[in-house]
Amino acid sequence: MTAQVPHILVVGGGYVGMYTAYGLRKAARRGRIRVTVVDPRSVMTYQPFLPEAAAGSVEPRHVVVPLRKTLKGCRVVTGRVTSIDHAHKVAKVMPEEGPDYELAYDQIVVALGSIARTLPIPGLAEEAIGFKNVEEAIALRNKVLDRLDVASSQPDPALRKAALTFVFIGGGYAGVEAFAELEDMARYATRYYDNIKPEDMRWVLVEATGRILPEVGEELGKYTVEELRKRNMDIKLDTRLESCEKGHVILSDGEEFDADTIVWTAGVKANPALANTDFPRDEKGRIKCLANLRIEGLEDAWSAGDNAAVPDLTSDTGAYCAPNAQHAVRQAHRLAANILRVVDGQEPQDYKHKYVGSVASLGLHKGVAQLYGVKVKGFPAWFLHRTYHVSRVPTLNRKARVILDWTLALFFRREVTSLGSLQTPNEEFRRAAGSK
Repeated sequence: MTAQVPHILVVGGGYVGMYTAYGLRKAARRGRIRVTVVDPRSVMTYQPFLPEAAAGSVEPRHVVVPLRKTLKGCRVVTGRVTSIDHAHKVAKVMPEEGPDYELAYDQIVVALGSIARTLPIPGLAEEAIGFKNVEEAIALRNKVLDRLDVASSQPDPALRKAALTFVFIGGGYAGVEAFAELEDMARYATRYYDNIKPEDMRWVLVEATGRILPEVGEELGKYTVEELRKRNMDIKLDTRLESCEKGHVILSDGEEFDADTIVWTAGVKANPALANTDFPRDEKGRIKCLANLRIEGLEDAWSAGDNAAVPDLTSDTGAYCAPNAQHAVRQAHRLAANILRVVDGQEPQDYKHKYVGSVASLGLHKGVAQLYGVKVKGFPAWFLHRTYHVSRVPTLNRKARVILDWTLALFFRREVTSLGSLQTPNEEFRRAAGSK
């Protein structure tokens, strides 16, 4: 560690980690600081575009941002930080291959984010799929299209019905957008099957509370339920998943049925790896932060995003900033600026941002939005959704590629080809090797 050149360790390459390092990269290139980013993945995923990637509206490669290409001047380590000893300013790194090693730092940014919040439901781990990364989005797309192929070729009514039943657990952003976008894609795809009609499919959304999309307000939440039900989609409010062993779904309202596709999007929780640190945490496992994004009680440690409890200075009730992309990106910009201020001997500034509102896509040309208190529905909301998120996706390169995807879609029909076999590329070879 060089005393004259502070070493900034960024733990995590998601919204907060990537954008913080992006804000520090110029200073790193000039030799003012050294920046190291550690993440198990070599890309940052722009999660709001996952539903569109799953539906085929956006090329999967265009919703991920390569860290090494974007963070020129920073060192990127593909590995997992397994523990942090801030008292000695050392983090233990488990690389993709090889033995663990220790990495010393002068200042640290903890941006481990969140993981799916699951429950001990029988069959959930074995039968369900999440929706937090691009691999899951593409696997789900392939699964839906593959089930249409299976149903079209299956004479058994029970097996056919299970293949055409799709269950989503969780009525937040991720669940509703994925639910609506994939149904929209599958509905379009049925035109290529002579024995499957849209009404043959059953799409079920299970939400434990009495409303969906709480971020857009109660009125737009009710509107969304009504619109989805008009598409013959089954919205079950105040209902919980009790079991899904071997694809047999049992709900708390007493209904039972078989489903080949079960998707879990029922919330997130702070990364449990934070337990292996000496940072102060709250009852939800989040790191306690000050409004200037410093970790409470520490000088050389920072945090933001889903894994941090950051006071919301715009709230009169002592609330914390919501765990969403809007706050995470803005917090990262403030965090990078604060680190540079501290390096220059200045005091860090507080993070303060009044929530702008929310936008959600409900399929092609359909959406809901609430911006600055104004409620928008239908095509205008869908257009706002796309406009907002393309403005937020990092780098001009990715913005241009996403816009090009959308532009090409105006002139060509939607692509509904399944590439599920890519997930088992050696299956044909195994069959050939096992034949006589």
